[in-house]
Amino acid sequence: MSDVFDRVVGQEQAVAHLRAAARAPVHAYLLVGPPGTGRRTAAAALAAALLCPRGGCGECDVCLRVTAGAHPDVAVVEREGAFLGIDQAREIRRLAMRTPNEGSRKVLVIPDFHLAQDAVPALLKVVEEPPPSTVFVILADHVSPELVTIASRCVRIDFGPLPVALVVATLVADGVDPGVAADVAEASGGRLDRARLLASDPGFAARRATWQSVPSRLDGTGATVAVLAAELVDLLGTAAVAPLTSRHTDEVSAMEERVKRSGERGSGRKVLTDRHRRELRRLRTDELRYGLATLAALYRDALVQRRVDAAAGVAGLDALQQVAENLIHNPSETLLLQALLLRLPPLRAMARGSSAP
Repeated sequence: MSDVFDRVVGQEQAVAHLRAAARAPVHAYLLVGPPGTGRRTAAAALAAALLCPRGGCGECDVCLRVTAGAHPDVAVVEREGAFLGIDQAREIRRLAMRTPNEGSRKVLVIPDFHLAQDAVPALLKVVEEPPPSTVFVILADHVSPELVTIASRCVRIDFGPLPVALVVATLVADGVDPGVAADVAEASGGRLDRARLLASDPGFAARRATWQSVPSRLDGTGATVAVLAAELVDLLGTAAVAPLTSRHTDEVSAMEERVKRSGERGSGRKVLTDRHRRELRRLRTDELRYGLATLAALYRDALVQRRVDAAAGVAGLDALQQVAENLIHNPSETLLLQALLLRLPPLRAMARGSSAP
């Protein structure tokens, strides 16, 4: 029988726990796993199942509004900066104390909780002992030492990374050409959400080729670095923007149809607008992470094939790792890339007929 959890791909064990949770809910759930593993989809499905009179049928008005982000008893509190701050913690506490609008229960979804840091002490009490009508669904990439105390107050459900083969199979089932599916699945790092965007992005192959060309174009000069950095920043603004914008347009149209039928109240217009803005911003970061991963793979291969001095190659990989970790601070893309490219050594072309040792 179809239900809201059918949209969660490749997480059978997690879904089994979520179905059980919907039947006998407790006050807080912690969904832990890498980005792109279906946690957000699962959080929406759990919220729908908790509010739906039929336990998450996927077809009723409640389920449709929850999955569309338009139900007044489901609140998603997103971080506004690099970290989930004190202001968001206060908003979470305020929302937790509110009476549900339509039924006897409300759901608070908190993404990116691994970035809570200073907000954790302010949230401990309300997560530990929320009002009986409130259920927390907390999403985190990992459980850092700062989160252990709150994690111990939640039912933890783990989400594993999706195998590339599963992403390929899912894309092919969606109607994507098998060759395209294989390419974008590998580029997505096993993230189904990103793979689906890349599969409908005609510029993906050209962007991949540009990133792959960078090490051979470096010549140690600042002028070349400036040109390359500007070129790569321009690419970030084109990465899968068209398919994402098309999806956003469809979602706005669906919302406008709901407004015509039911009125503006509870339409979720602001939530939708804010989510679209975050997704566009995240798209740039995802593309930059992909570019850094592409460069790292090239330098690892070059070290194996002895096409780069060992010390310089290792230093380049260290620089790439450092930049990837610093992305959380939302640095200037141009300055970040310029500083990185100045530290990367050029790669010699592989000699014809040579092979890795």
